[in-house]
Amino acid sequence: MPLLESGENYLEAILILSNKQSEIHAIDIVNFLNFSKPSVSIMLKKLKDSGYISIDKNSHIQLTIQGKNVAEKIYERHTYLTDFLIKIGVDSSTAEEDACKIEHDLSDKSFQAIKQLIDKL
Repeated sequence: MPLLESGENYLEAILILSNKQSEIHAIDIVNFLNFSKPSVSIMLKKLKDSGYISIDKNSHIQLTIQGKNVAEKIYERHTYLTDFLIKIGVDSSTAEEDACKIEHDLSDKSFQAIKQLIDKL
């Protein structure tokens, strides 16, 4: 199953939450993304069935290696794109929103060029 933008957003959210707390439950994702419990449950099942996350007997959610790789890639893009937009004069709130939109569709080639530019600045 190809991972769509919404799935990438969930994986990124799980990564961010895992950097802040030791245990992640579905309710943490509900609160973080401000989505409904049923929507989160459906997506978590899809991510689990596709091998991107694991959920243990205590309902703790963890990224698998595959899920972590995707999440780190998306998070890196988000971070660099937000920084890039701020550096060219976009306010931080708009930069965050626009980075979320761009991070999923930008080619690897274009992202690497932006990343190299940001690293030089």
